[in-house]
Amino acid sequence: MILLDCVSESKSLNEQADGWYLYLLECNNGSYYAGITNDLAARFATHLAGKGARYTRANPPVKIIASKAYVNRASASVAEAQLKKLPRHRKIAFFSD
Repeated sequence: MILLDCVSESKSLNEQADGWYLYLLECNNGSYYAGITNDLAARFATHLAGKGARYTRANPPVKIIASKAYVNRASASVAEAQLKKLPRHRKIAFFSD
């Protein structure tokens, strides 16, 4: 699990091993956004540039709250679906399981 406070942590993101990642962003309105990617640093930069998901274009991300590595896209997608079903107060805890 990776907890990040700001964009300056992108170097450590680039040093991660190959694979897929489930990530949780905090947006400027206080909401959470979850997604998957195979390049966490590039995907976060895309969200920041306003070229990511429609939701993050309207509600830009402030920081990456957490991420978790998965061996393939299928397992990351399953985890994303599970995370999105959880109530807000349980989402961060999902990354420590």
